[in-house]
Amino acid sequence: MRLFLAINFPAPVQREIAVATAALRECAPELGWTATDRLHLTLKFLGEQAESRVDALGEALAKTAVQHRELLMTVGGIGAFPNFRRDRVVWMGVSQEPRLELLHHDIEVAFEALGCELEGRPFRPHLTLARVRDPVPVDRMRALWREAKRIDYTTEFIVHSVDLMQSDLSSSGPR
Repeated sequence: MRLFLAINFPAPVQREIAVATAALRECAPELGWTATDRLHLTLKFLGEQAESRVDALGEALAKTAVQHRELLMTVGGIGAFPNFRRDRVVWMGVSQEPRLELLHHDIEVAFEALGCELEGRPFRPHLTLARVRDPVPVDRMRALWREAKRIDYTTEFIVHSVDLMQSDLSSSGPR
């Protein structure tokens, strides 16, 4: 099973984000856009795990999450990894809230104890809006970058839970 840990966004926030970023999807429809109901913040990718480990992973998540209070998450701003000239991922930013950083750290420590690999990169919280599957012409990416700069959207919501999620890969993208 392909598993990850995520903060799922409330449905009203997912819909607001879809409306706020509609012009991006119109500008570059060939990108692999994340379905509105799948917008989330990945805290840790666990990769392929045996089904027999699900209970232990869920228990570790519950023990870690219960040590943290609800937190206020602020979302807004559009960017791309590594950048809009050579982007692979178009994202919306998540503010670097100290309590979110601490939650991420504690999850890394708890899951390392279960044999899960530590993330080697710094934690850069974001929600993936789209993945670039095939090379996109430079002029199209410039237009996407200009459109991204025009988007003035920010929202806040209270995070109540962290979820253990399963992802199935298919030719049409992850489910």
